[in-house]
Amino acid sequence: MSQVVDFLNEAKTYYIATVEEGQPRVRPFGAAAEHDGKVYLGTYKKKKVYQQLLANPKTEVSGMAKGKWIRLSGEAVFDESVEAKQAMFDANPELKNMYRMDDENVVVFYFKDMKATVYSFSGETVELED
Repeated sequence: MSQVVDFLNEAKTYYIATVEEGQPRVRPFGAAAEHDGKVYLGTYKKKKVYQQLLANPKTEVSGMAKGKWIRLSGEAVFDESVEAKQAMFDANPELKNMYRMDDENVVVFYFKDMKATVYSFSGETVELED
């Protein structure tokens, strides 16, 4: 499993930033997966975050675990494939309590041109490769 997905899963809750009409919007996320060597997150098409990412796919994610934090940036690319959605459900079984695999409003996306850096209070920074 990728270092980025491992870090996000360890953080449990991390925050994704988008833009809406020139204003920043930040909200918690908590499910990540690796599929075809890419980091995936998921959302629901009826949520504002989906519309915001369609309008401006540039996004950042930040989360904290064990005194370190990650900054993940890139462009959200939506993947409508069954395989990508299945990978998200397989990696995050708790999603089955909230969503259905066959729900066309459930959507996953990966990060194009992803950059991931882990920082610590000691000043050490590590670029993660995925």
